[in-house]
Amino acid sequence: MTDDTPLTLPDGRPVPLMTGAELPVLESWLAFHRATLELKCAGLDDRQVRRPSAEPSGLTLLGLVQHLAEVERNWFQRAFAGLDVPPLFEEETGYTLDPGRGLDEALAVWRREVARGRELIAGRSPEDTGRIPDGPMAGLEVSLRWVLVHLIEEYARHNGHADILRERIDGMTGV
Repeated sequence: MTDDTPLTLPDGRPVPLMTGAELPVLESWLAFHRATLELKCAGLDDRQVRRPSAEPSGLTLLGLVQHLAEVERNWFQRAFAGLDVPPLFEEETGYTLDPGRGLDEALAVWRREVARGRELIAGRSPEDTGRIPDGPMAGLEVSLRWVLVHLIEEYARHNGHADILRERIDGMTGV
């Protein structure tokens, strides 16, 4: 194995870079967390990913996948690239479950948003900026560095939720 061979965990997730330039390290942490979300959904059917965490919460794995697709779109396309794109789902959060939308469709949408985000930041610098389009911080300048750190935090938090959801569904822990 050479120093530039990416390491993976036994479950297939990429090991985040331990050394190197800032942007590849941040991108590798985001890739790790994206892969963790996907792993939390692996092997489940549409009924299982609709199972809520615990009353009174309606949080589900399907809702998390939809929400994180919206997050990807919002921060990379709308804020960083300044594109005028609509929300992907009925609500901007994506948590609302549509009886006709299953996990395969939601994951396909999420994967497209991930790919589009990667395209938009390819070759960019952590110092490059965009503007927050709406909400309480509308108009504020935001760096790619900030967006990446925010998405790492967002995925880490929601992957904690996904841990609890998956354990409730079938007892799987430790990922």
